[in-house]
Amino acid sequence: MRSLFAAAGVALLTALTGACTPETATSASAADKGTPVEWAGMKSTTPADWKEETPTSKLRQGQFKVPKAEGDKEDAEVAIFYSPGGGGIDANLKRQIAAFKPAEGKAKVGEKQEKIKVGSHDAVYQEVTGTFIKKPFPMAEKGTEMPGYKQLYVIFETKDGAVASLWLRGPEKTVDKHKKDFEAWVKAFK
Repeated sequence: MRSLFAAAGVALLTALTGACTPETATSASAADKGTPVEWAGMKSTTPADWKEETPTSKLRQGQFKVPKAEGDKEDAEVAIFYSPGGGGIDANLKRQIAAFKPAEGKAKVGEKQEKIKVGSHDAVYQEVTGTFIKKPFPMAEKGTEMPGYKQLYVIFETKDGAVASLWLRGPEKTVDKHKKDFEAWVKAFK
């Protein structure tokens, strides 16, 4: 009789405390790891707090919502691209700058570039700041001005001439909050 009460007590304690069974431990650890992403023949796993979304364009290979920083009104977004004829690195870097206008009181859009490695690829890492012009589709003439935005953009060409790129874009404070995780995710592609 004592063992029956002991077994019932253990079951109740497990239910009340949420103690992990092997199945729930596996589920919890998988959720903590983020989402596996394949890009340009390489793989990396996103940070756990990025939420995968259905891409809003056929041009996007993948898309994630990145949670906003305290005080920001919007989340940031990660978009992943891979195109066999993507227009080249320089044209794409210029296109990213053209998606912004200078912040109020500034003469030009803020932009920095550096060379990085993504797997075995030589890539360009570009940071753009200013007022983002959010368009309903890329070729639209007009868009909504989004002041105080930042974009972190990575681009490279593969050996077969395809262009691979991705960006983290959103309110500057939110992008800054996730910058280290974004950079670690990019550098982890192998």
